Amino acid sequence: MTVTDTLLAAQEEHFARLDRVLPPAPAPEPGEVINAALPDGTRVAAVVARQTVSPGMPSWLWSAADTYELQPLVGTTGAAGMDAVLRAFRHWLDRVGDRGVDTAATVVWPSRDVDCTRVFLDHGLQPLTVTAVRRPTTVRPPALTVNVRPALASDEDAVVELAMAEVRFSAKVGAAIVRPEAEQMRRASVAGRLGMNDDVWVAERDGVVVGLAETGIIANTPVTKTSRQLPIGLWGYVNCLSVLPGARGAGIGQQLMAVVHNHFAGHRTVGYFLHYNPPNPLSSVFWPRQGYRPLWTQWEVRPAGALR
Repeated sequence: MTVTDTLLAAQEEHFARLDRVLPPAPAPEPGEVINAALPDGTRVAAVVARQTVSPGMPSWLWSAADTYELQPLVGTTGAAGMDAVLRAFRHWLDRVGDRGVDTAATVVWPSRDVDCTRVFLDHGLQPLTVTAVRRPTTVRPPALTVNVRPALASDEDAVVELAMAEVRFSAKVGAAIVRPEAEQMRRASVAGRLGMNDDVWVAERDGVVVGLAETGIIANTPVTKTSRQLPIGLWGYVNCLSVLPGARGAGIGQQLMAVVHNHFAGHRTVGYFLHYNPPNPLSSVFWPRQGYRPLWTQWEVRPAGALR
């Protein structure tokens, strides 16, 4: 067994103790291995995977063009091991010499591993995004003040307007980026789905669409990318929830999600998940009230050269 195999096995045990919803610690994706040592000689490691995105790719609206993701293999060394691999990562970035504006350095790590939180902050990383999960329970719908229904093809302009409102707001408080192609991309992502299934929901008040929930049912299998973060099974996924600025604060989002959650429950899902930005003053309050709690946190700094 190699050093990295030993570290991964220990890390898997650590994750299991940390949070029972976490899947087994995933093996790193392909990349460049970096090594580090603690003062007592204990070895730790990490893999740096580089992801490049371009216009038209889905992640173009929330990711830097070039992202360097550190995948730590620190076993049970905790904060000391994480600090060591982040220092090695900083030196690795110096050798790469990439100081472009549209770059990012990231680490995705279990949210409940608070021993590492201080280390991430000290190295200049910010908790920009969390993957949050919820138990698969039905809810009693609140008194409806809007008509919640599946979106129709005739709702396309209203749906795109709401989707772009979410992108613009998220760009102020999280990872989203208002790219020149943003509206075109959001239109393309929803146009073929409207009126074809019940994955996209709208809230209508007095004949005007004022809210949007863009959702999906995800089959998480051992070969899907989501298996790195979620247990195997059928999951309800919330991609976007948006309410027009002038209609916020009236419980429309809550009414939309009551319908969506009951729809998910009808598919016998094992849970529901979504992503939100902790700095977002709306999402960080709304989603915990809806029963979601952080499972993974994506720590990020832009540009990549700003890592300390």
